[in-house]
Amino acid sequence: MKTVSTAKSHGGVQGVYTHASEACACDMTFAVFVPPQAKDAPCPVLWYLSGLTCTHQNVMDKGEYRKMAAELGLIIVCPDTSPRGEFVPDEKDNWQFGCGAGFYLDATQAPFSKNYRMYSYIVDELPKVIAANFPANMSRQGIFGHSMGAHGALTIALKNPERFKSCSAFAPITQPMTAGWSKPAFEKYLGDDEAAWRAYDATALIEDGYRFDEFLVDQGTADGFLEDGLRPGLLREACRAVGLPLTLNMREGYDHSYYFISTFMDGHLKWHAEHLR
Repeated sequence: MKTVSTAKSHGGVQGVYTHASEACACDMTFAVFVPPQAKDAPCPVLWYLSGLTCTHQNVMDKGEYRKMAAELGLIIVCPDTSPRGEFVPDEKDNWQFGCGAGFYLDATQAPFSKNYRMYSYIVDELPKVIAANFPANMSRQGIFGHSMGAHGALTIALKNPERFKSCSAFAPITQPMTAGWSKPAFEKYLGDDEAAWRAYDATALIEDGYRFDEFLVDQGTADGFLEDGLRPGLLREACRAVGLPLTLNMREGYDHSYYFISTFMDGHLKWHAEHLR
């Protein structure tokens, strides 16, 4: 692991780091905020997964999480959204696929299967890097994210309930296997057998028997992607059908931007802190 930068903030340290990833077969960049409480004891870890076109930088610059994370004693880990590099296959004119659009899955189709293994990267590889290099209490982990990243958070939590104690989402893509801006990516990454897509779709996972203790979701009513891409009602229906607790807050007048995310960030951090005590 190499340190790109560090800066003191609210008594803690905001850092940016790189390492050679085996899962993604390239160098990966990630950000970590370590709160001041970590000087005395390991702290709980909260993973934030970003959305389409984003990197670790977006939430680090616009998410406004450090003050509350410092008060609550939470380590915040912000990975990148995809592999990157000269030899990583990409569609440069397609913001919904390739670099910046890894969808937190493990691709099975060439040429993407070599690099686009973001599920394994988030679940298996990067946690080992965090445990080895930061004062992290890895027995107390939560996960949340935005849009594509919220899709990733929901699916990862459903498949790893023994690891994650809490999961929340800002404007999640709730059924990516049928949404217009994600279905083409699923076909390119995973092939044309839609049965394989279900492993990376929150509503399908719930239908197939996967469970989590509770979800918190915030969604803006003025979100331009609400009806075609996000469709929170599908998640509500899936959770209701099996009795899975879901708090779905429809936030009047809010859009899909970081103005929306930063407005409700403190509430999500407090919610996670309660579950991670």
